[in-house]
Amino acid sequence: MTRRENPAQVRLTAWAPEDFPLLLRKNSAEMTRFLGGPESEEKLTGRQQRYEALSAREPAAGRMFRVALADTAEPVGSVGFWEREWRGEPVYEAGWNVLPEYQGRGLAVAALAELLAYARTHGTRAAVHAFPGTDHPASNAVCRRAGFTCLGEVDFEYPPGVPHPSQEWRYPLS
Repeated sequence: MTRRENPAQVRLTAWAPEDFPLLLRKNSAEMTRFLGGPESEEKLTGRQQRYEALSAREPAAGRMFRVALADTAEPVGSVGFWEREWRGEPVYEAGWNVLPEYQGRGLAVAALAELLAYARTHGTRAAVHAFPGTDHPASNAVCRRAGFTCLGEVDFEYPPGVPHPSQEWRYPLS
């Protein structure tokens, strides 16, 4: 990693049932603008179940974390990684978000740095990839600041079945 953004400013906690209100807060038009828009309550319930299940599996399978301010424990977003195959290689994919009122403080970079340290310690795959849209400069900046290498533009499906021009970023874990 080229730089860690004051990692002590955030604390990661495995996603739990009490995090559903945070998931609801993140489901705004502003927060989902680059992800296909807000989801129905049914889809959010399914997402909550998937997040809890991922965080209950063995650490190498990935994790979804609540991101909170280290000093106040105020929830500010989420960060996670999960297993996937990409171009024939077993890798991890990472995703994150920070609530609007906390953006611009380096919290996403700090959370991603903590996540990468966790994946390096517990993971079994060689790299973490991220695929922010080419139309999302803030998430691309987070990747750059966290030490990922940009491999270029790809059509990445998100939501599934919807190709979206994205940047492919890679972070080696070894």
